[in-house]
Amino acid sequence: MKRLLIILPLLTSLLAVQPLNAQNASAAQAVFEQANQLYAAGEYAQAADLYEQCLHGTDRKSRAAVLYNLGNARFKQGELAQAILAYERCLRLAPRHKDARYNLEIAQARITDNLTDNTSFFFAAWGRSLRDTLTEQVWTWMSVILFILFLAGILLFALSGQVILRKTAFHTAWVALLVSIIACCNAASLHSRDTHRSEAVITQGVLNAKASPDRSGTELFTLHEGTKVTVTESLGEWCNIRVGNNEGWVEAAHLERI
Repeated sequence: MKRLLIILPLLTSLLAVQPLNAQNASAAQAVFEQANQLYAAGEYAQAADLYEQCLHGTDRKSRAAVLYNLGNARFKQGELAQAILAYERCLRLAPRHKDARYNLEIAQARITDNLTDNTSFFFAAWGRSLRDTLTEQVWTWMSVILFILFLAGILLFALSGQVILRKTAFHTAWVALLVSIIACCNAASLHSRDTHRSEAVITQGVLNAKASPDRSGTELFTLHEGTKVTVTESLGEWCNIRVGNNEGWVEAAHLERI
């Protein structure tokens, strides 16, 4: 009887979750539509504020759409860094969002800095580009499915008595294993990137990178609003960042993690 008394409140709370989530989603949708109306009317600042509110009550797919619209509103306001940040976050959730990627390229073209990385090999850049075409979840499922296909191919190769079938199973197995490993590596790379949040955007208009984590340190190079950097180390209120072939220290308050 005591177990029943304990279970009943738990069941009641679980049944209440779905209507509550539906109510939150409905409220977020109403705010999203209101924000769209403000954007259409040219009230970009108010629209951006409402888009920010929507981010707390939407699912993954809807959040990507909200971030895309938020980026557009910030871009219209002339807030280049916040627009780039929103587009980058949108692409983290929806890598195949063509409009977000196109608008991101337009926004990045307006960045003052032109710091290129001459140390990266072509295949490294191509590998990162391939990795970013899908989400971590998709790469993970692809790796699992292909590994199962690999096991099935090995089993068929071992049990089949037909030469043609054995050859087909063998070649299918090793190709599936190779692609499965690539997918697994991409999933692990994305997981590490999103867990450590090592990529950031400079949010201050003009920022001087220092040789040491100190305001009196030697100035190495200058960064401008909207520049995307990689954070390699954090020390108190300072971050060691890398952009192109350049590396230096900046205050953490002057950048925002993607």
